[in-house]
Amino acid sequence: MIKFFKSKKVSPLIMLFMGGIILTVGDVVAAEWVRVGGNYLYFYIMIMYFIGMMILISSYKLEDIAVASTVLVIFNVAILTVVGALWFGEVVSLTKIVGLLLGMVAVVLLEMGKKIV
Repeated sequence: MIKFFKSKKVSPLIMLFMGGIILTVGDVVAAEWVRVGGNYLYFYIMIMYFIGMMILISSYKLEDIAVASTVLVIFNVAILTVVGALWFGEVVSLTKIVGLLLGMVAVVLLEMGKKIV
């Protein structure tokens, strides 16, 4: 997996989006672990977080550390908001929507900033 990312055949944004999805899976399993318990779930949580962090670390070769970390967190939060609303029945408030939009604007500005300099 790491060799694939190092070959630079994958866009950093796609790579970070995949990392965000994997971290989201870990977060959802963690929420389930808190609800029902079970040591086997804890093992899966750690595996998902490890894989997500390896993708983030691999992206540092293609992207600035601050940009990569910010993009991964924004993707993770956006996906978690959707999953939380659909799976856990959480309410998506106007404040959450505005926060997500501001996060998306931050990603666009960070990407644009790379191209201007």
